[in-house]
Amino acid sequence: MARITGLNHLTLAVTDLDRSIAFYCNLLGFRLRARGSRFAYLDAGSLWLCLSPDEDARTAPHPDYTHIALDIAAEDFAPLTERIRTAATIWKDNRSEGASLYFLDPDGHKLELHVGSLESRLEHYRTLSAEEGIAVLD
Repeated sequence: MARITGLNHLTLAVTDLDRSIAFYCNLLGFRLRARGSRFAYLDAGSLWLCLSPDEDARTAPHPDYTHIALDIAAEDFAPLTERIRTAATIWKDNRSEGASLYFLDPDGHKLELHVGSLESRLEHYRTLSAEEGIAVLD
């Protein structure tokens, strides 16, 4: 059966391309790979991020829980968290497994800096499954 193999790229609508490039590159460590008047392509590890200026881009966060979680090595979490706390708005306290910091980008996109993986999350839920009614299916 044909199936999806992963996430190809993520595109975020932004109000100010220069500001967003600075946020993602200078603060978060993304690498700028290409730039045009209507886009910027950045990467971080295997993530390809497209920033696209859009006059209809959000200017405030959506009220729901939808967010983008970004990987970080455990040893890099504290120093980057310190930088982010001085430059971005925190939108949620961490209550999940693993170290996380929930913050907003300049256009209100909800981001999470997270130490962990799907496997570490599933292992966490395996320990809770009997008492919480959670089924881990593998």
